[in-house]
Parts: sequence; structure tokens; C-alpha cells
Amino acid sequence: MATLIHAVPIVSSRALGWKPLIAEEFQQPPGGIDTPEAWEGHAIALCLAPKPHRIFQSVGDRRYMGVYSKGDISITPAGLPAAYRAEGEDRYLQIQLKPQFFQQVAAEAMEIDTACIELVTEFRVRDLQIEQTLMMLRAELHKGGGWVGRLYVESLANLLAVHLLREYSTTQPRVTHDGGGLGDRKLLQISEYINAHLDQDIQLADLAQLVGMSQFHFSRLFKQSMKLSPHQYLLQQRIERAKQLLKTTKYSVVEIALQCGFNSHSHLSKQFRQLTGMTPKAYRAN
Repeated sequence: MATLIHAVPIVSSRALGWKPLIAEEFQQPPGGIDTPEAWEGHAIALCLAPKPHRIFQSVGDRRYMGVYSKGDISITPAGLPAAYRAEGEDRYLQIQLKPQFFQQVAAEAMEIDTACIELVTEFRVRDLQIEQTLMMLRAELHKGGGWVGRLYVESLANLLAVHLLREYSTTQPRVTHDGGGLGDRKLLQISEYINAHLDQDIQLADLAQLVGMSQFHFSRLFKQSMKLSPHQYLLQQRIERAKQLLKTTKYSVVEIALQCGFNSHSHLSKQFRQLTGMTPKAYRAN
């Protein structure tokens, strides 16, 4: 008989303050997993195991047995009891989209009656868009950057929720289409807000609310107008502020990092080097 294990993640976002979702990576020996009666949110699991292995799964009243390999994805709707047993070493990333966030995206971005939302259980699918989104979330999870990367995480969460609603929902969504991006007034409004709050936790919801639209539509229209995602633009503005302070003040690099919204000297240095090709100290001395 397989040993029941209480799944303990090797890394988790629970302490990082990610509001739309919970991201956790697990590495499990062969055996059964003791799961809660139902998931906290809509759960999407991506297999990371280097070797294929057989898994026995149950979700609600459905059962599945088959071989999982790296890149395979399962989808478990919220509110359903689930359990699984692996015959080999297993490693996977699990994302739980919080139901209230999922319903908000459905109502605002997809114009779906939230009372009609029903995701479909999937035991083993291949979906390149989900895989890429989850791997980007995994990279951010391993950085452990806290609130500095939250806007990026919120953008990825919106993309994931919209894709699930389009491809794995029993309700046919309707996406509203807006014309040629954000207007100049709204772009200036967003830019002024970002530059006034660079040292703070700027969230996607704050920016979207500022111009009165859903997070999904705001992200899409902002990128259409600026050719950058909100996260990329925010990072660019933080680096520009750092460059200004390096040239015009005697603040230490640590002080400049905090004033520009980075959580450490090393975080600023890494991002600064990626965008400028030099370290903050070298830029100041140049």
C-alpha cells in the first residue's frame, strides 16, 4: 500500500503577497498524496519531472491513470476533492488561481455571468501558452522578490485566467475589443502616477482602476500604446530614476535602490546591468 504524504512545497509564494494566486513547487517521492477536501482555488499543475512516470488521479467522481512527462498539465476546478498517487519521483509546479480573482476577470474582461462559470477538469493536456505562463511564474517564484515583482505576477495571472476561460470553460466567453490603445491623457495619467510612487508597491489593479478599466484590458491597451508591458515600463522608469540619482546625488547605491522601488542593492544592480550593460557604480563613475 502506498504511503500517504502531506505535500510540503520546496518553494511557495504564500509569504510573497501575491494576491491573485498561490504558486508552489513540489518534489515528491513515490506514494500517495494526502490532499485537502477541496483546493483553495482553481489548480493548474505543470509536470517538471525529468523522467516520465505513471500517476493515478481522482478529481471529484472522475478517475485517471496514465503516464505524465515534463510539460504535461492538469486542471482541477475549485471546490472538488482531489488526490493522486505517483509510481515514480514526481516534481511539479502548482498554481491556484483564487476564485474571487477568477470571477473578477470573467466579469470584467470576458463579460461572463460569474454564476455560470464552470471550468472543465483536465487530467493530462499539452498547452504551450499555459506552460510558458507557468514557467514565467516559476522563475519569479524562485527569485522571491516580494512586492517588487507583483505587477508582473498580476499581469501573468490575468493572462492565465483569460486563457482558461477561453479554452477550458463550459461558458463561451465574449471578449470586448477596444480600439487603438490608451489615449494620450490616460497614458500621461499612468506615467505621472508611476513616477510619483516608484518607491512603493505599484499593483496592476491600481493602474487599471486609475483609468477605469479591467486589468486585462488595461494591460493589453497599455502594451499596444507603449510597446512595453506595464511591468516592463515600470522597471524602465525605476532604472531611469536610479540613473538620475546616481548622477545628481551622493546617495549610496543601497539608498538609491530603496528610493527606486528595488528591495536590495543586488536587485538594483542586476536589473541595472541588464538594461544598461554596466553596474550602478560604473555608471556613476563614467
